[in-house]
Amino acid sequence: MASYREILVRTAHSCARSIARLKSDKRANVAMMFALMLPVLVGGLGMGMESAYWYVDQRSMQNASDAAALAAAGDATANYGGVAGAVAATYGYQNGVNGVTVAATNTAPCPGGGSTCYKVDITYKQQLYLLPVIGVSGDTTVGGQPAQTIRATATATVGTTSRQYCLLALNSVGTPLVANGGPQANFSGCNTMSNGSALCHGHDLQADHGDAHIIDTGCGVIQESGVPIVPDPYSALAANIPPDTCGGAYPQEPSSNHDPNLPASNQWTGAKNLAGNVQVCGDLQLTGDVTINAPAGAVLVIENGRLDTNGHTIRTASGSALTVVFSGTNDVGYIHAPTNPTGPNGTIDIQAPSSGVWSGVALYQDPNLTVGVDISEAGNSPAWDISGLVYLPHANVTFDGIVNKSSNGASCFALVVADILINGTGSIVAHGGCDAAGLTLPTGQVPGRGVLVI
Repeated sequence: MASYREILVRTAHSCARSIARLKSDKRANVAMMFALMLPVLVGGLGMGMESAYWYVDQRSMQNASDAAALAAAGDATANYGGVAGAVAATYGYQNGVNGVTVAATNTAPCPGGGSTCYKVDITYKQQLYLLPVIGVSGDTTVGGQPAQTIRATATATVGTTSRQYCLLALNSVGTPLVANGGPQANFSGCNTMSNGSALCHGHDLQADHGDAHIIDTGCGVIQESGVPIVPDPYSALAANIPPDTCGGAYPQEPSSNHDPNLPASNQWTGAKNLAGNVQVCGDLQLTGDVTINAPAGAVLVIENGRLDTNGHTIRTASGSALTVVFSGTNDVGYIHAPTNPTGPNGTIDIQAPSSGVWSGVALYQDPNLTVGVDISEAGNSPAWDISGLVYLPHANVTFDGIVNKSSNGASCFALVVADILINGTGSIVAHGGCDAAGLTLPTGQVPGRGVLVI
């Protein structure tokens, strides 16, 4: 099939032959009419055909520049220019070939301000065939023949897309997310984010996306560096922690035979009916398995103390929900975390409330706490069967257990820490049900496809 240019040339030659025949016709006043009408006929024909030709080329060039600008913004690397040129070439516009130029920049002005947009200009010299007859010679030449420069321009910016994380390391200095080996680690169905760097040795954690603000090395099936920092989404919840009414008395577990035992109020076993805010001053130790009955939800606030499962299980009953809050002061004598010093059999099996101010929150360390907050065997001693969020914003956490959903809760889990080391079998099984659990997962904005702005 002939090209549009070939058709135009053939048409021009045909018209020229017809005009020549008309010019030689001596009948009546044809010659005079011909002389009067010739400029109009040639000009009209030329302008119509050349304009149609320009329109076809202009639309093709605009499509090419649009696609090239989108590709450059979507790439957003130092190679954006090469990406733009390669895309334009697929539309038949290759820089430096047949009078085509393709120019790209990543410092173009954006409509909303700033100079971070990606702009692609494509120019092409289109030869003129009929318009020169009426004195229109264009603004350039092609092979010594008159031609007109046609231009197409497009501007795009880097688009963003939201991404939710089941693991967020808040520290923005150094490498707050590290995994050592971890051949059994499994974060499939989850995304991980480090506000600093992320480094995984020998195993990618099987996380769907491994993101980092600085550099991600080996973490995640899809790894992305340079992701914007994800701000702490839960720190404001601290305003809902009730005032300390302990009067300065915070009983601690005995560390020697000479220390007094915990009072009965700090030792729990059996069924506990809770509602609203319940405060425990000092350490809370389980002396048997505990079932929490809290149909309307409850908040257990442990002031200047730990939750020692002591080889037992604390569980929310069916239809009940609990948030455990660790609060108090930064005294080196206090531990503000779950512990199980007697062995590996202790379990935290709780469902977070699905509504209210503590919606989706299972364990919460007051962000004002910076001492006594670290956890060395997260998910293992005690075991975690948790539906909801575990928030440890200033804790250095070693995670080597498997987190399952609670016995009576939705399949949802999220972990927010300052720094984390993942060893061995660190895995999150509970995910995918956070809407039902009432938890809004930590969410960041990651670079996405380009978006045309001009």
